[in-house]
Amino acid sequence: MAKRVESPSSINTFNHCHRKYYYQYIEKLPTLPNIHQIRGNIAHSTLENFYDIDASQWTPENTAQKIQSAVQTLFFHYWQQSKSKLQELQLSQDRERFYFEETMLMLMNWANHFIAEVRQKVQEKNITIAEAFQQLTPLREQKFFSDHYSVQGFVDAIHHLEDEVHIIDYKTNASLEFKEEQKLQLAIYCLLYFEKYGKVPSKAGIFFLRHKLKMMEVDEQLLELARREINLVHAHTSACEHIDDYPQHVGPLCKWSSGQCDFFGVCKPFEGNSHK
Repeated sequence: MAKRVESPSSINTFNHCHRKYYYQYIEKLPTLPNIHQIRGNIAHSTLENFYDIDASQWTPENTAQKIQSAVQTLFFHYWQQSKSKLQELQLSQDRERFYFEETMLMLMNWANHFIAEVRQKVQEKNITIAEAFQQLTPLREQKFFSDHYSVQGFVDAIHHLEDEVHIIDYKTNASLEFKEEQKLQLAIYCLLYFEKYGKVPSKAGIFFLRHKLKMMEVDEQLLELARREINLVHAHTSACEHIDDYPQHVGPLCKWSSGQCDFFGVCKPFEGNSHK
């Protein structure tokens, strides 16, 4: 059986619950939209396209206002562009306003961090605002694909800082701590970068939009984590196609106070090992 092309998301799904992986990636049952996914996409689109704005006329006096205004304008645009998807969720007006305002606060928090970065760069390098903006502009939404590992991924931002490469992912999570799935995601990105360019990134991290950027050093141990997890998933999925080979992992992420797994109805996790 041929290897399926995996991604950090599919590998983390497999690790969390084999049955969920089966429904999503083998049976290919549809997933349901949710507010966290939609607002995450809006935030990512805002930050991805922010760096395309023209900073040539910015001055030390107006830089903060220009950055904040650009982020707000882009956010409004992508929120409106997603209106039809938001309406499908049938959120109350108050609930939608809550997520709108919360996401805006996250992005303004990011904007304030970027303002500080620009000012620091101008002061340290004795360069213009526009030059600092250019130096801080990362490669965005870079797709990596590996035939060797049969895995692919999209990296939010790649910063080249003198002789260092930093790989960054954006998250709207409430926590400021690296979860195991986030560490694995970054490990896979670093492995893909290394395979393509022959250079190991110096650091990888997550910009927790509610808080700040958190980085970790990239070493051989991190790359080995990615190789091991990729190989484990391929070893299982290449040999097994039957639902019984993908047991349920019954836990709090099956159903919670405000939602449930996309496949809760067909999986019936609290009714024993039942399936179609």
